[in-house]
Amino acid sequence: MEEKKKECSRCQHRMKDRSEKERKNMINRLNRIEGQVRGIKKMVENNAYCPEILIQVSAVNAALNSFNKVLLAEHIRTCVAEDIRGGDEAAIDELVLVLEKLMK
Repeated sequence: MEEKKKECSRCQHRMKDRSEKERKNMINRLNRIEGQVRGIKKMVENNAYCPEILIQVSAVNAALNSFNKVLLAEHIRTCVAEDIRGGDEAAIDELVLVLEKLMK
C-alpha cells in the first residue's frame, strides 16, 4: 500500500494513510494502555497503597514510551524519508521540533 500524506480539508492538518495492520497494532497498544490507566483509577478509588500505584504508573509510562518509539520509527521510515526523497528539506526541521518536544 502506497503511503500518501493528505491534508484534512476542514483543519489543514497533515494526515497519513496507514495500512490496516499498522492501524490495528497501534489501536491494540493504545487499548492496553487505556486498560492500564483504568486499572490505576480503580486502584485510587479502592485506596491502594501508594507504591503499588506508582509501579503501575511507571508501567503505563513505559508502554507510552514504547508506543512513541514505534510510531517515531515508522514516521521516520515513511513520512520523513518520503519528504526528503521528494526534496522537502523542511521535513528535517519538523522532525527536530518533534524530537525536542518528546525530550522535554
